[in-house]
Amino acid sequence: MDHSTSSVSPNRRALLKAAGIGAAGVAAIPLLTSCTGVSAQPASSTAALLPAPPGQVEPLPAPPGQVEPLLDRPKVTSALGQLEGLIRDAMERTGLPGMAVAVVYQDEVVYSKGFGVREVGKPEEIGPDTVFQVASVSKPLASTVVAGVVGQKVFRWTDAVIEHNKDFALKDDYVTRNATFADLMSHQSGLKTGSGDLLEDLGFDRAYILRHLNQEPLDTFRSSYNYSNFGFTEAGQAAADAMKMSWEDLADDVLFRRLGMSASSYRHSDYEKAADKATLHVPLGNKEWTAKYRRDADSEAPAGGASSSVRDLAQWLRLQLGNGSYEGQPVIDPVALQTTRVPHAVSGPALAPAARSRFYGLGWNVSYDDQARVQLGHSGAFNLGAATAVSMLPGEQLAIVALTNGRPQGIPEAICAGFLDAAQHGSSTVDWLTFTAGVFKRIDESDKPEVDYTKAPSTPSPAKPNSAYMGTYDNPYFGQLVVLEDGGKLAMRMGPPGSPTTFPLTHFDGDTFSFESIGENANGLAGALFADPGSGSSPRVTLDFYNRTGLGTFTRAS
Repeated sequence: MDHSTSSVSPNRRALLKAAGIGAAGVAAIPLLTSCTGVSAQPASSTAALLPAPPGQVEPLPAPPGQVEPLLDRPKVTSALGQLEGLIRDAMERTGLPGMAVAVVYQDEVVYSKGFGVREVGKPEEIGPDTVFQVASVSKPLASTVVAGVVGQKVFRWTDAVIEHNKDFALKDDYVTRNATFADLMSHQSGLKTGSGDLLEDLGFDRAYILRHLNQEPLDTFRSSYNYSNFGFTEAGQAAADAMKMSWEDLADDVLFRRLGMSASSYRHSDYEKAADKATLHVPLGNKEWTAKYRRDADSEAPAGGASSSVRDLAQWLRLQLGNGSYEGQPVIDPVALQTTRVPHAVSGPALAPAARSRFYGLGWNVSYDDQARVQLGHSGAFNLGAATAVSMLPGEQLAIVALTNGRPQGIPEAICAGFLDAAQHGSSTVDWLTFTAGVFKRIDESDKPEVDYTKAPSTPSPAKPNSAYMGTYDNPYFGQLVVLEDGGKLAMRMGPPGSPTTFPLTHFDGDTFSFESIGENANGLAGALFADPGSGSSPRVTLDFYNRTGLGTFTRAS
């Protein structure tokens, strides 16, 4: 059927070789033991146990393998006392309809509460059991699931994905044969950011999208970082293939059922069936929001399709802080899990000599705070109406998750940052909401179309007759495009054969028409640029919105 259009704006490789490692290598060992999961004793620590020769000062002990905890229960309790104020302030300043937040400290859920309403205009309130679409917080959940499979010795993080999914293919044969689970889950396959996303927006399913990734151009393999939902999804799907089950069943079996996460699922249908669920909202301005869109992320489920409650996610955070154990029982192999939480890729290179770089693990952003503590986190963002964030200080045994039912504006990130700031300093030292909102505003502005199709030329060149553009056009990536007449006006139809989308076309200038972009990546009006038909029919048309990686030209069918 037709859909009407609408828009919104590894384990690590061994560090030591058989030959000598030198003084620098010895000095580095204690700093790295927390990343390897191995309790190594450097040579210098042995020397420290020996008495100093006469006349020499006793050597200092070896540096610690990790920062000792700087927080205690009174500090965390004080921050918890300020948390509700942070939440209510953010909701008042933005008008956000609803939010739920949970905090885990030393294996205890010390906070779990909901605020606001599930849907604007309706009375039902949000609580700890309200189910939200968590968007890209799905990724650290998914890497936990895959770590569970790695821990069962079904495959290794460094195994080639093609060994478990024979249909896997990217544009370069070497990458196809060598890309590993770790490569894909750390966004280092070379796939560009957004690869496959526009197919999802049109309604194509996971199988179709993964089959067509081999047409996407690639950046440099293993030396570039490009955030890729469908590269990540391929790794999750290959893990499920290795277990001979669906991804959704694998997540249930390895993680959700074992932790009693009964409200959690990677099936959109389960979210839709939930009686207590938060609806997506987008802002209208002046602190007003509307529930306008739905977002089915089944095609990219491992990367963005999970739904859950803060009560459930708190149990997952207990598992994470427990290094794979839950309620005293091992659930996920700790070595496999730790591999997800160390840097695999430089996601944000330092811009100055004294600045800190940012890193990506496997489904986790990995960074180091002002106190040199490891901090893990991830945000989730649906432009159609959901924003989520999780942040964790493993060395402090402290974690927070915030889920909202509104389009990303930096709100959950501000709540997480403000809470951790208050725990460390006694109160927030930064207006985090202003800071994070500015970041998201710059992201939005960077995504504006290159051509503003809302401003037509004052004296546009006339179009040819509609018949010059009408017909069927082929594209090996997006499939067929049909240009037709609808009520005397041009329109185009594309997408999965069983459920295409029809886009009305509006004349802009000459052989160029505009149409409204749709879906998660929509950014307003886009252009359909027909080749000059001369005295006959146009031989091809390029859709600039769908041409971001050079795949958006459709050729008239013979």
